[in-house]
Formats: sequence, C-alpha cells, structure tokens
Amino acid sequence: MVKSDKKLVELQNLNLVFNKGRRNANKAINNVSFDIYEGETFGLVGESGSGKTTIGRTILKLYDRDIESGKILFDGKDVQKLRGQELTNFRSKAQMIFQDPQASLNGRMRVKDIIAEGLDANGLVKSKEERDARVLELLRLVGLNDDHMTRYPHEFSGGQRQRIGIARALAVQPKFIVADEPISALDVSIQAQVVNLMKDIQEKENLTYLFIAHDLSMVKYISDRIGVMHWGKILEIGTSDQVYNHPIHPYTKSLLSSIPAPDPLSERQRTPIIYDPSSENDGQLREMREISPGHFVFSTEEEAEEYKRRV
Repeated sequence: MVKSDKKLVELQNLNLVFNKGRRNANKAINNVSFDIYEGETFGLVGESGSGKTTIGRTILKLYDRDIESGKILFDGKDVQKLRGQELTNFRSKAQMIFQDPQASLNGRMRVKDIIAEGLDANGLVKSKEERDARVLELLRLVGLNDDHMTRYPHEFSGGQRQRIGIARALAVQPKFIVADEPISALDVSIQAQVVNLMKDIQEKENLTYLFIAHDLSMVKYISDRIGVMHWGKILEIGTSDQVYNHPIHPYTKSLLSSIPAPDPLSERQRTPIIYDPSSENDGQLREMREISPGHFVFSTEEEAEEYKRRV
C-alpha cells in the first residue's frame, strides 16, 4: 500500500551512458520512469549488472555527468540543477546504506566519529556533549550499546557493522534512504534482524526507502511496491503482491522461478523458467503499459492486450 499520495522521488525518462562517445560506451539506464511515494518502500530487483545500483547512485547525484537525458525530481526539485546550499540540503535529506558494511566504514575511525561525520559536516551539533548525546541516541536506535562508541569497525560482526552504517545514514535526519543491497553481505540468520530493524526505524522516523536487492522474497517482505530491472530497463512495476503472486513479464516469472524452495520435495520439483531476452531487441516499440490498476509491464500494444486477457 502506498502510504502517501505525495511523490518524493520522480524519475522521468532517465537515460544514462557511461563512457559516452567512446568505443566502450555503456547505456546503463534506458528510458526509466517511476515514482517513489513519501513513506513507502520501493523495492528494485534484478540480476547483477541490470542497473539497480546505478539508479540508486544517480538519484543521489553521484553519476550526474553521465546523464544523457531525462529528469530526477526530489521533493519537486530537479536534482541535476541543485547547487550550493540547495545541494547541501539535498545531501542531508537523501542518504545511502551501502552493500558491504566493512568496506563502507573507515577502519581507522572510532564508531562515534564515523556516525558523527554527517553531524560535523552539516554543523548540526554545537558542542562535544551534544555530539556524543546524538551518537548515543543513534546507537540505541539501531540496537547497539553505549560502550560501542569508542570501538573500531573491526571489533564488530557484519550485522553490527551494518547497524553502524544505518546509524551513520540516520545521523543527519534524512527523509529518503537508498539501501543498496544492505543485507547481501550478511549471514542469513542476521538478514532478517537488519530488515526488521529498517522497518521499525522507518515507522519511527517516517522514512522513505529505495530498497535494492537480488532476493525477491526479501524484497516482497519489506516493500510496498516493486520494480523489476533487466539490461537497464524497468520491465514490471506493481505492488509486492502483484509482482510476487501475479507476475506478468517473462523475466519476472524467471526470477521468481529461481527462488529455492525450503521444502526438499518442492525443491526437487521446481523447474526454473529460462528467460529469452532476444525479444527486448526485436525492434518493436515497447513502453510501460498498465495491465491492471497499479500494475505496469514493459510491452507492445499487442502484448499488453494479451496480458490483460490473462489477468
């Protein structure tokens, strides 16, 4: 369910090319459009190299120079045009949780200094006492102890390091967080803890998430709506129930069929669906078309009519 009618993030026909004009040019994002509503979690899934992380980093203005065409709006403002104080304000409102909790933390810094970097850079605290109090508040929010302040990242487990990364992202009180595969580097036993923590914090802090992952089952659990990516294109968008229980695009069906079943008998009977991507380059005009209310699929007019008959 969409928790608000207000669009916080809007991607409008976004095209992004790495190494433009060179022999190794790569069109990483191909005419992508979608909205993220305030208070919701929008899940983005697809195989490695599909463009998920590139979209997340582009929204945060990290790949600004590579944008070929299209717009990114954040709270109604064009992200590409932000400069000076407006850009600084945007940086504090939109944060990122990184995939690798070890590589994303400076091993030479104590936890309290890692978390407080954003506070210092934005002048959000006026004294050492206020700084330490805010860090303690954030540590407790993510389920860590007061004595963790003075430790270094190598003294923590992977799940604890990811909690530190979450605390760092929350320090500047953002409205929007890009979570770039935040659980993929963690043990399975820890993944659910981190996802539940993110859900709890979302309720407390009224956050909006872009949750990027490979694992469709985990994305279904945390997301309100899901977008499915392949080769830089969005192929299907719908609620988590629509995408997971009523998939339409062949690629989405292929992704779902690859999820292992926990029951050995079911797993032996599971037959993965092999997706043939050649249809994406057959020269026919495809665009996102609404098949049922709120459920969009990348298709031709004829394919859309066929999909509607099957629904």
